[in-house]
Amino acid sequence: MNKTILKATLLLAVLGGLLAIPKFVDSPYALHMMILLFMSVMMGQSWNILGGYAGQHSVGHAAYFGVGAYTTMMLMHTKQIAPWYGVWAGIALVVVVALIIGSICFRLRGPYFVLASIAVAEILRLSAINLTTLTNGAEGILATELPAFKIGGTIITDFATKVPFYYIGLFLVALTIAVTYLVQHSKLGYFFQAIREDQDAAHSLGISISLYKNIALVISAVLTSLAGSFYGIYVGFVDPPTVLGLDVSVQIMLICIIGGMGTLWGPVLGSLVLVPLSEALRSNMITEALVKVGMVNAESKIGIFLKENLSHAHVLLYGILVVVVILFMPDGLMGFIKKLAKRRKQEAV
Repeated sequence: MNKTILKATLLLAVLGGLLAIPKFVDSPYALHMMILLFMSVMMGQSWNILGGYAGQHSVGHAAYFGVGAYTTMMLMHTKQIAPWYGVWAGIALVVVVALIIGSICFRLRGPYFVLASIAVAEILRLSAINLTTLTNGAEGILATELPAFKIGGTIITDFATKVPFYYIGLFLVALTIAVTYLVQHSKLGYFFQAIREDQDAAHSLGISISLYKNIALVISAVLTSLAGSFYGIYVGFVDPPTVLGLDVSVQIMLICIIGGMGTLWGPVLGSLVLVPLSEALRSNMITEALVKVGMVNAESKIGIFLKENLSHAHVLLYGILVVVVILFMPDGLMGFIKKLAKRRKQEAV
């Protein structure tokens, strides 16, 4: 009971601190980084329900991310429908898409399912490029201005700053974590984990494999769609490579692999690693740090090479990071922390 109270107190303290950040932090860049972190956690938690708990390792989650982003942006761009209404259209559409994909792809297992999930995402990406009347093709969709959010004629926010996006992102993260927690501690979650451990044994116990795989996919797809809609609203621009590219699916999956699949806080830890690393690469902060400490001369061939190429090497470094995690921390950072805590407890005894 004491542990439960301690955990609840710590969680409330963290939530209170996060709610207070915009009141004390004026830097738009700092808020931008927090919003990116929230998006990453949302995507990781969404994939975790299907890949971590149900054991279906999809590498095509960009499909659901893109459907949410494109639906919201298309309705806002062509029909002037406010995004907080378009989000629901995206959710409805992604449920239909997920059920169609699930009914086909869940006939396959293992690497065949992985390849099928990649193929589905690529089909949607190519469709977005070629259906120019709907998606504007390779040019993408640009939303120059968000309408003000009103309730009963009263303007709640006009989205002039990053603060409203920060609180929306925080709310959505809390929602995805709450959904994951409920799934994890419910009968549904136990069915998912049974399917993950041994599909044939689960089937022999009377668990409908196809039904519960599709339920896991729908929950995962809906949350991923929400993340995609939020991305489109925040960035104000979507195009096929940005929201439907294979690298989007890979990054979503890496969040859980690095943090720890099938755990509640694994995607949070994975995001805390990947988001700063991605930003450090993009802005060449790593090269600048190497130059400052004297390890690399900025005018040397190595310095020039790093400055020109390191910002585009995120996929390479992600791959190296995954190899390191698999070799030394096969259960991710969360599993490594649990093992370390268990070892220390045994040593103390």
